[in-house]
Amino acid sequence: MKCRWKIVLAAPLFLLLPLHSLASPAYDGQPSTNHSNGHACVGCVLVVSVIEQLAQVHNSTVQASMERLCSYLPEKLFLKTTCYLVVHTFGSDIIKLLSANMNADVLCHTVGFCKQDPGQPLCHLYPLPKEAWTLTLEKARRTVEKSLTLKYPSSGSDICSLPFLVKICQEIKSAIKNSVPFKDVDSDKYSIFPTLRGYHWRGRDCNDSDETAYPGRRPNNWDAHQDSNCNGIWGVDPKDGIPYEKKFCEGSQPRGIILLGDSAGAHFHISPEWITASQMSLNSFLNLPTALTDELDWPQLSGATGFLDSTSRIKEKSIYLRLWKRNHCNHRDYQSISRNGASSQNLNKFIESLSRNQLSDHPAIVIYAMIGNDVCNGYSDPVPKMTTPEKLYSNVMQTLKHLNSHLPNGSHVIFYGLPDGTFLWDHLHSRYHPLGQLNRDVTYAQLYSFLSCLQVSPCHGWMSSNKTLRTLTSERAEQLSNTLKKIATSEKFTNFDLFYMDFAFQEILEEWQKRGGQPWQLIESVDGFHPNEVASLLLADRFWKKVQRQWPQVLGKENPFNSQIEQVFGDQGGH
Repeated sequence: MKCRWKIVLAAPLFLLLPLHSLASPAYDGQPSTNHSNGHACVGCVLVVSVIEQLAQVHNSTVQASMERLCSYLPEKLFLKTTCYLVVHTFGSDIIKLLSANMNADVLCHTVGFCKQDPGQPLCHLYPLPKEAWTLTLEKARRTVEKSLTLKYPSSGSDICSLPFLVKICQEIKSAIKNSVPFKDVDSDKYSIFPTLRGYHWRGRDCNDSDETAYPGRRPNNWDAHQDSNCNGIWGVDPKDGIPYEKKFCEGSQPRGIILLGDSAGAHFHISPEWITASQMSLNSFLNLPTALTDELDWPQLSGATGFLDSTSRIKEKSIYLRLWKRNHCNHRDYQSISRNGASSQNLNKFIESLSRNQLSDHPAIVIYAMIGNDVCNGYSDPVPKMTTPEKLYSNVMQTLKHLNSHLPNGSHVIFYGLPDGTFLWDHLHSRYHPLGQLNRDVTYAQLYSFLSCLQVSPCHGWMSSNKTLRTLTSERAEQLSNTLKKIATSEKFTNFDLFYMDFAFQEILEEWQKRGGQPWQLIESVDGFHPNEVASLLLADRFWKKVQRQWPQVLGKENPFNSQIEQVFGDQGGH
């Protein structure tokens, strides 16, 4: 759920090293570290590995594999142009070092993207060379000493400070900002555009020029003349003169779904095709610009607010789609107020972007799902930096008071507990990462160790070979879950009731295994940390069934007019 290193990890290109500073969230909570270029080091090692593997897969030269990689990229956001520029700058050194059988670790230390700070361990993804590291590095430097004139800045991790990239970085930032006339990403406004916190994140606006028209509001004059709540139901039935909204939705208990989440809730996802040489093609990167402008999140496919058909081909649907199916008057009433790196500690920085008016809007179901970052961090000693139960109580109560002052009466708030993340190590550590599948040389254990060494791990506590540390992390997670449970059973608020639900990932694993699946298939293959789309939808299924069984009042009625709504309005305008 930390994300800065993931922006680099997401793109097997040097060109995305400047982009990581553009796309990474303001709330990632990543610790400052002596390994100030840790994120760039990860990116460099991955990129060089991909270049080397492309040459291997296509039996080509290193030069040809670099050009092949650039040729796959789309033109949008200057991706292809920047790739060729960076290859032009660093290509000769890469060719020389890879031709001399230097691996990615050696190459990236040589050109300065990776460095070993005094008194710090040497961070490497691949096994160390047989000869002494200092000797290997000296040989590599002599190999490129005549051409190596531009080093990565040692003072910081922002490659945009390199002279030759300053202008291109500015152009990329401008291109992202001006590619569509979007609203402020932290505003509570709705949009007619999908990315940059647009309708991938909250229901699509149906009248961008009218601020009083938006999903989730109570209809204005029963929407007799225009669609004020964007659910696609408006106008008057000519047979009896009754507005359709009144006829189909009055008394149906409409409600929206709002997620207060982190990167897991927003469905952080890095396509394995982006770093797997044997699978790369022109089609592999078609969705990269969209992913970058959505912060590498895919809320449109998430278990909470997803509205697109699943790419995983399982039958389970998101919570939003189930609410819509239950009552078509709920169309478009969803909000993913989620951030990569979000936790109870920083939720107050972006909860203001939640849009709900107590007087003019329908009630909402709010899911509080800060499932990892209160225990996950990249520190070498992560336990002292974990949120304490006392601090969590204080943070959550502040959040609930804010919700009570914004949510309409009759709303509901459901806490998700924290998972026991020991399943990550248990099911992945000995498996080969996508980067290591070709040559069987990189396991998840090696990746975890590399990220932790650089202090850019999304969760050093669970992504660790140290069983004691993994146990301590799970114990703290359980303490925080118990705190949420205590709040749910003891605190009362005027505008909503409170519920608590365990994040029972073990139940999801068992359900998946009954279908013939394997546990590792539920975890994002590239970052080895997040629940993937299948897991997210299975969790949504469990959530729905539990709420339906224990707290059916949360979901509202089934609308008997759904079929008539479909007959009159079809798909209600789509998303």
